[in-house]
This record gives sequence, C-alpha cells and structure tokens, in this order.
Amino acid sequence: MNIFLHHWLPSATLLSFGPITIHWYGLCLVLAIFAAILTTIYLGRRYQIDSDTIFNLSFWLIIGGLAGARLYDVILELPYYLNYPIRIFAIWQGGLAIHGAIIAGLIISWFFAKHHDISFFKLCSLLVPGLALGQAIGRWGNYFNQELFGLPTNLPWGIPISLANRPAMYISSTYFHPTFLYESLGCLIIFLVLLCLNLIAIKKKILSATFFIWSTALYMVLYSVLRFSLEFIKIDITPVILGLRWPQLISLVIFFSSIFIIIYYYAAQPKKI
Repeated sequence: MNIFLHHWLPSATLLSFGPITIHWYGLCLVLAIFAAILTTIYLGRRYQIDSDTIFNLSFWLIIGGLAGARLYDVILELPYYLNYPIRIFAIWQGGLAIHGAIIAGLIISWFFAKHHDISFFKLCSLLVPGLALGQAIGRWGNYFNQELFGLPTNLPWGIPISLANRPAMYISSTYFHPTFLYESLGCLIIFLVLLCLNLIAIKKKILSATFFIWSTALYMVLYSVLRFSLEFIKIDITPVILGLRWPQLISLVIFFSSIFIIIYYYAAQPKKI
C-alpha cells in the first residue's frame, strides 16, 4: 500500500455523468457512517438497546454531527467563508472538523439519553467504538481531496501532492507525510481496543456504570493523544495559541476533562472496608 500511495496522485472525483458528480470524500463519509451504525447495532444488542433506538439516535447524530463539524470549521476559518459564503454548503470539498462533530454528538447524546431514560455514559460507551471506526474510514476522504497532509518527507510512504494543493512555502516539495493515514491507522487501533474491551466486558458480564465511564473516557484520552501528536507535523492553516495549534489545545481540554471524569467517579465510588 505504501508504494501504491507513493506513486499515485488521487482525484477528488469518483464518477461524473452529466450534471451528477460523485466525490470520493462523500463516499468515504457514507461508508464511515454505515460502519459506525453497524458496529453500534452489533454492540447494542449486548447493551440491551434495540436497533430502532439506535437508528433514531443515528438520524440525529448524522444531522447534528455534520452540522457541528461544519460549523466548527466555519468558525475557525470565518474570514475565508465570509468572502465565499456559498462554499459553506460545499461539504464534499472537505472542511468537516471532527472535534465539532464530537461536541455536537455529546450534546445530542445527552438530550437523547435524558429523553429515553438511558444512562448518558452507557450511550457514549456504546457509540465510541463505532465512532473510532468511522473516523478510520472517513479520513481517507482527506486523502482523495489532497488536504490535511503533513510536512514534506523523503520516506517511502510519502504521498505526492499536486501543485495546486501545495502551500506556497513548500511549492518545490513533492512528497508529504500522509497524516490522514497515520490518523486512520491510529483510529483503527483505538476501535480494536474498544471493541475488545467491550467483548471482554460482555463475556464477563461487567457492563456496569464504571465500565461505561471508563470506556468513554478511554476513547477521549486515546484520540486526544493521537490528534495532539499528529498536529506537530500538519501544515494546514489553523489558529496558534501559546505555540500550540488549535486542535492541540482542544485535545488537551478533552484529555484533562476525561482524566478528571475518571478520577471524580473513582473517588465517588464507595470504598471497601
């Protein structure tokens, strides 16, 4: 795969006939959503949450997640979108920020859990394995759009970037770090870890409130570490505060919030005498 990526310049368009154009980004997004839903349905049976409930939640998460991801990106690049407001709706060109989708997803899940009398952390614990798998698939859309790549590299798995998509300061460079691939593989590992933990908990019948909290926080911690690390080699434009890129700051907030949740709920548990 490394050699293939190293020598192939992808196109953003999958198919085009007449006025209809199908983009790779859109296909990756659809596949990511389906994979996440199927994973959640599979685990939902073990969580004693029926498929209809998951489909209802998925509907709101898809709409809210896309809106949150786009709104987050628009806010970060507000001057650009003020000049080209019609491009706010061109989601097939990229510009869906996962942190925005996660924030929107948490808000929707909280209201859904309250309305359906389901534990919020139980719902989150059910969702995060599918979310990680969806991220692993969805990141390939960035590859076909030739966006969110990293610094120039001579490594054999570096990917070629067309002149039109290279930043001016790197115009003489041809190959760049495939940060989409690094994040995709990292999310795949997170998915496998969470799936294995769920299967073990199901087999040993330890699907408790403590497990739900820990598994939810584990996703937040692992993804935050992954995203924080990868931002050091990314070169896309984003606000920088105190020497850190904006996604790194958000990752730190999520990381420490998750650690706080783990400590808080651990301290709240009754101690054995």
